[in-house]
Amino acid sequence: MTAFIIISIIIVLVILALSVFTINKGYDYKHTIDPSPHPDESGADKTSDDKQ
Repeated sequence: MTAFIIISIIIVLVILALSVFTINKGYDYKHTIDPSPHPDESGADKTSDDKQ
């Protein structure tokens, strides 16, 4: 019975370590944004034509 508990604890610790490793690796990933192929259509530099 004791061996079963020890093996179970080891399995839980291995799964926990793998989960923490995976989460940390995901947070370290650097996301990038591709430049717009049509900069005039991006909407960032458009001025409003609603001015009167």
